[in-house]
Amino acid sequence: MNKLVTTTICLMFNCLVFAQESPNIIWLMAEDMSLDLECYGMKGVRTPNLNKMAEQGVRFDNCFVTNPICSPSRSAMLTGTHQVQINAHHHRSNRDVPLDENYKPFTYWLREAGYTTILGHHGVMGKGRKIDANFKHEPIGPWDGKTKFGIFDKYDTFEKEDQPFFAQIQLKASHRGDWWDEVREKSKHPVDPSKVELPEFMADDPIIRLDWAKYLDQIEYLDNEVGMIFKELEEKEMADNTVVIFIGDNGRCNIRGKGYLHDPGLHIPFIVYYPKGIKGGQIRKDVVSATDITATVLDFAQVKVPDYMTGKPVFDKKFERDYVYAARDLWDEVEEKSRALTSEKWKYIRNDRPEIPFDTHQAYLEFYRPAVHVMRRLLEEGKLNEEEKLFFQTHKQPEELYNLADDPQELNNLVDNPEYSKILRELREKTLQYDKKMKPVNDVYHPEHAIAVDILEWVKLEKPELYQQMLDGVEIGFQTLAKEYKNKH
Repeated sequence: MNKLVTTTICLMFNCLVFAQESPNIIWLMAEDMSLDLECYGMKGVRTPNLNKMAEQGVRFDNCFVTNPICSPSRSAMLTGTHQVQINAHHHRSNRDVPLDENYKPFTYWLREAGYTTILGHHGVMGKGRKIDANFKHEPIGPWDGKTKFGIFDKYDTFEKEDQPFFAQIQLKASHRGDWWDEVREKSKHPVDPSKVELPEFMADDPIIRLDWAKYLDQIEYLDNEVGMIFKELEEKEMADNTVVIFIGDNGRCNIRGKGYLHDPGLHIPFIVYYPKGIKGGQIRKDVVSATDITATVLDFAQVKVPDYMTGKPVFDKKFERDYVYAARDLWDEVEEKSRALTSEKWKYIRNDRPEIPFDTHQAYLEFYRPAVHVMRRLLEEGKLNEEEKLFFQTHKQPEELYNLADDPQELNNLVDNPEYSKILRELREKTLQYDKKMKPVNDVYHPEHAIAVDILEWVKLEKPELYQQMLDGVEIGFQTLAKEYKNKH
């Protein structure tokens, strides 16, 4: 046989073997979710499909995002690099600015390795196509970072001919939205508000309990979506060679959650299911950054993790992380600057703008946090205890220190306790070191105007009865109001 032909056949065969060995990867990203699954001990919710993932896979108990707001957090995960370092740390900013040439979306490397990259899914709510990154990008198309800015190859479907494929699917039900009431109404077993367990920093009020139950209804809805995706993999005979990863993009949208550097804002679920390659039933307690998830995807795909990434593959035998460095910066009209370090035992927060309170009356959140409205009223009536008052202080403490082993809800700030002065100094210095290490690659700052500010003022002036309902703890339908506002303006 001709030597060239023989070599070609061998190369083709090797490529085929590699393609068969390279697993498909599905990254399920639930929006605005803390550790609020049954398998993590959340009361009142049923999540059988995610429970199964955890039982037959690996459940990580200490995974934290690098920013508690969607677009900076997603920007970090999309590049595997801390959002401050790539100057993507301000929410909804720099959308017209190309990513610095030294960085690339991780899907670029997957494509180079022969993966088909897929965005969204035909069967989930809204098709799950959210990207939300703070650099110039397009959903579909090629990427060179200069004139071409496509992140994915195609939308919504994975087929055998796409193998090996990577699919990123957003599960949006848990994000605040006008669909929450409808999901609850259609649920076969809506969560009982009397059976939910509220954090100590939230007032025990019927409106707040119902709002929490609605949130858990959304989690049950997306758990069903997870089951649907697994069923599709089975029907297409691709389940055995597919890694499924489940995470949240940031913490729950409620008090001390999304937007804040406290545990409910940074702490996310992280479950990896891959029976073919990973022993199931594991629970890992080591500290993981969300950027490590990106590096882990590349590692599954047998792709070398680029040196610029701040993430590390979690299944590498040498994996070790002592801290997750997190940042909170611009969010809509609120210009903030806070930094945090989280270890397995400690949380340190430095608030560089302590004059800005936690409760800033931010327009977007006014529409979406019934608990805040209820607790403001209770505060005025003198009915909140000290833990419940924490969110409503007139200013923040310049520094916060919490012993997570003894105080997982971060209620007791140890900054002024001399017994902890040594650990305070260590974490303060370590945070300053991370500040230098993650210095932004440039100082471009192109924030978008927050239209929620305009809509809130319009509601106050044009719909006072509806505004009063909001103050009473009713979600009045931001998306519907936004469409009406845009049509009139």
